[in-house]
Amino acid sequence: MNRWGPSSIFLKMMVQAALFEKIKTKKILVVGDVVLDHYIWGDATRISPEAPVPVVGVDRDTFVAGAAANVAMNLRSLGSQVELCGLMGNDADGQRLAGLMTQFGVSYDPRFLVNAVPTIVKTRVLVRGQQLCRLDRECKPATYSIEEQGHLQAVVEKVQQADAVIISDYAKGAVTNGLLAEIKAVAQKKGILIAVDPKPKRPLDYEGVDILKPNKPESIEMAGIVWDGHAAYPARGVCHAIYEKFRCKNLVVTLGGDGMLLSHQGNVLKTIPAYGREVFDVSGAGDTSMAALTLALACGESLEQAAHFANTASGVVVGKVGTALATPEEVLNYHPKS
Repeated sequence: MNRWGPSSIFLKMMVQAALFEKIKTKKILVVGDVVLDHYIWGDATRISPEAPVPVVGVDRDTFVAGAAANVAMNLRSLGSQVELCGLMGNDADGQRLAGLMTQFGVSYDPRFLVNAVPTIVKTRVLVRGQQLCRLDRECKPATYSIEEQGHLQAVVEKVQQADAVIISDYAKGAVTNGLLAEIKAVAQKKGILIAVDPKPKRPLDYEGVDILKPNKPESIEMAGIVWDGHAAYPARGVCHAIYEKFRCKNLVVTLGGDGMLLSHQGNVLKTIPAYGREVFDVSGAGDTSMAALTLALACGESLEQAAHFANTASGVVVGKVGTALATPEEVLNYHPKS
């Protein structure tokens, strides 16, 4: 029996070409931490004589946009117009990342390419497709603060031209309360959708945003609930606590293989299942779901319809290795496992 039943018909209706035609007309502004993801691919067939560690013979290096830059790339891959605001260095890594975005059609104001700011780079070493370790290069958060580096007004100007704003916080320093306040003031005045992918270890004021999208552990931390992970996920308690704290209109909690929990003004609406057929890598899947969810909402879809669309796009991405993107063709042709 097909476990999707009538919802498969609903899903097909959601991913029809008409939605992608609407997406083409939308301009989304992404504000947040910009990262260059570096992948080292190779094989390990022996142990080093110097220490009990594998020796990796490097086959190739690949570079893709990460964090907020990956959100922007996902938006562009799905067909929307995109502009990205986030600081990176005017160094070799920054030039490489800027080139990737330009090549893909993501707008990036060169004012955010700063000489005194080293580009954040995450290097992942993969052996036979499996991640062996990760190396991070970054400075203290103040280095990447849009507010502290004097670029707040440039962001405000861009908010006014957008159909929706995604704030992508990876806890690297770009997002601050001052930045949030300025974005909310403009967006709420003009009726522009604000979606936030939060990092609760940096307590920020998300009050009044249209949508918050934490994952399961982040939602527990944001709610301030004690949960050992063995009992049933406390959905009602989480949704109520987060609403009481932030008064956000909608809350979407990504539950990994258990799908998405949807909440409106603190009330649980429903949980929809995950659509992954076969999971190879979850890197960047949260960015994909954030992009797709925001696009569908910006096009006038309901929260539930937007979540179905986001689940489909994420299902495409987790079937690929490394930080990946979903295209309209892949989403349209995607059929969840029965």
